[in-house]
Amino acid sequence: MPILKMQANIPHHHISFPPNSLSPTPAAKLPRHHHRHDHNKNSNLHVPKAISISSPPPTITTTTTTNHETTPLDQNDDAVAAFWDYQFLFISQRKETTQPITLLPVNGAVPSDFPKGTYYLAGPGLFSDDHGSTVHPLDGHGYLKSFHVADDGKVQFMAKYVRTEAQMEEHEPETDTWRFTHRGPFSLLKGGRRVGNTKVMKNVANTSVLKWGRRLFCLWEGGDPYQIDHRSLDTVGRFGLIDDGGGDEKKSEWAAAAGGGVDLWDVAAGLLKPILYGVFRMPPKRLLSHYKLDTKRDRLLTLSCNAEDMLMPRNNFTFYEYDSNFKLLQKQEFEISDRLMIHDWAFTDTHYILFGNRIKIDVLGAIQAVCGLSPMISTLSVDPPSSSTSPIYLLPRFPGEEEAGGRDWRVPVEAPAPMWLLHVGNAFQTVDESGNAEIRVHAATCSYQWFNFTKLFGYNWRSGKLDPSAMNFAKESEYELLPHLVEVTINLHAAEKTDAPRSSSSSTCDVAPLNQWNKATDFPIINPAFSGDRHRYVYAAACSGSRPTLPHFPFDTVVKMDVEEGSVFTWTAPRRTFIGEPIFVPKPRSDSGPGEEDDGYLLVVEYAVAIQKCYLVMLDPKRIGEGDDAVAARLEVPRELNFPLGFHGFWAPDDDDDL
Repeated sequence: MPILKMQANIPHHHISFPPNSLSPTPAAKLPRHHHRHDHNKNSNLHVPKAISISSPPPTITTTTTTNHETTPLDQNDDAVAAFWDYQFLFISQRKETTQPITLLPVNGAVPSDFPKGTYYLAGPGLFSDDHGSTVHPLDGHGYLKSFHVADDGKVQFMAKYVRTEAQMEEHEPETDTWRFTHRGPFSLLKGGRRVGNTKVMKNVANTSVLKWGRRLFCLWEGGDPYQIDHRSLDTVGRFGLIDDGGGDEKKSEWAAAAGGGVDLWDVAAGLLKPILYGVFRMPPKRLLSHYKLDTKRDRLLTLSCNAEDMLMPRNNFTFYEYDSNFKLLQKQEFEISDRLMIHDWAFTDTHYILFGNRIKIDVLGAIQAVCGLSPMISTLSVDPPSSSTSPIYLLPRFPGEEEAGGRDWRVPVEAPAPMWLLHVGNAFQTVDESGNAEIRVHAATCSYQWFNFTKLFGYNWRSGKLDPSAMNFAKESEYELLPHLVEVTINLHAAEKTDAPRSSSSSTCDVAPLNQWNKATDFPIINPAFSGDRHRYVYAAACSGSRPTLPHFPFDTVVKMDVEEGSVFTWTAPRRTFIGEPIFVPKPRSDSGPGEEDDGYLLVVEYAVAIQKCYLVMLDPKRIGEGDDAVAARLEVPRELNFPLGFHGFWAPDDDDDL
């Protein structure tokens, strides 16, 4: 096949593409959209299959512009470009910084009133080793980035790997070479041991980041967080945030209320524990990567579940609340008779809220996983509800407080829509004079048809490659199948006190698309000062749908929703550029009190994959919807430190300890 040349207007940058990797089918050029919804006309277009995620292939010459203008190739939104753009979003970055690097603005300037502090972004950095193995993006070693905004308006960038136990085992610093030895939950090694490899729980500390009590942490879904020096980004070590107690600690009064006693499932759990803890080296309690901050009470809230829960028809959830000195103020455990997979959750002044993402054991997948023929995650599959409802568990946050209407918390509220929860933006609660409570949750959900453990990000463990079609198979008219924002309203009706507990019949629930927005959307966030309280604005990452072969993912748009007025405003990144999760940076409160809710800035990273560069973009939330006028500043990360798609971030304002 002849070598392609993608022309633009800057010095040449060579990328290696294997000549036999480009399929003739996607080489045909596709028409560019002229309207937001035109891509339904192209719903039957062939989406190219993926190739290696390890490193970009040889001999296609690309050129770029230093002013971030679009390239001539953008005029022909063709399948080949879309395919390679998707690959470039997951390019390994092995370099680290030794000293802070000052980023230069390519558009605008850092506003003089931009708060001083640091934006931390967690995510994977490495997807391939030097022995032929690739890993799923969720199994990539944690690569922490920081952007510090100083008093003089300069932004300094740093990036380092989190020195987890797995990272230190798999990386040889003297030769700077890597050899994957841990399978990880989502991957299958080619250059490492497959059969009998019990190193499944590969804590890569790549999912989220938190600064609390003047300590910085990187978290992962299923293990202890790693503490990081917030100045140098050097790894301090594992931090035992929760006392797992060997999985046998005394249950709270709420767990005891579930019935207690020993049954067959207790016996089964007892048999599973030595296998999971000893053979597979799983911690007795799995700390979830999503935490919550109760700003009114100045508390950190975390959640864990037992290691054996995913294999049992019940779950044991433990909630922890800490003050700013990491003093444990409260710990409660709830036993729920359901097999659930919880990634994110919500809270209000009186409740913890769990959306019941139901899962089941895939027997064939489990056999293949144990034999080293498939990833361990293939042991599980989603379990769509038989009815058109989804369970939502409202768990009392404080012992001794009565539930509205005498509700039995063990009985879920049934939401009138089958949905899989992805991420929560916020939840809050109001109570009227009669004691009736209303809870509202703004979150990103998707369908059970769309969510697939073994196809997340399009990773194929058999080939070690990425397939963008796995995230883009639904039509725009089927947006309810895709990740999208919803408003869940739960009404808890007060009733006269009786001796018998009330069931979910004392509540009603409604689910509606948030502001009727119908584009693929995820990562909802709000001004963190309103966490757990009534809010007006929700921000999220969305897809404009302007590319026929990438209509739903990756995201390229920041959406701002006014939930009071029902309005929607958007800002879209330049062509062939993707974005990650936005972060809201509130301006400091004045002596006269808090300002308007959208008084601050949004931070988002642009991944200009066509030119292999990353940019930190500062947006004015009040000007979202006004095109490039919303961009206060765009700062360029040096090309040699271009990094892959990040997951979750955190804004930490400077305090005296940071100076």
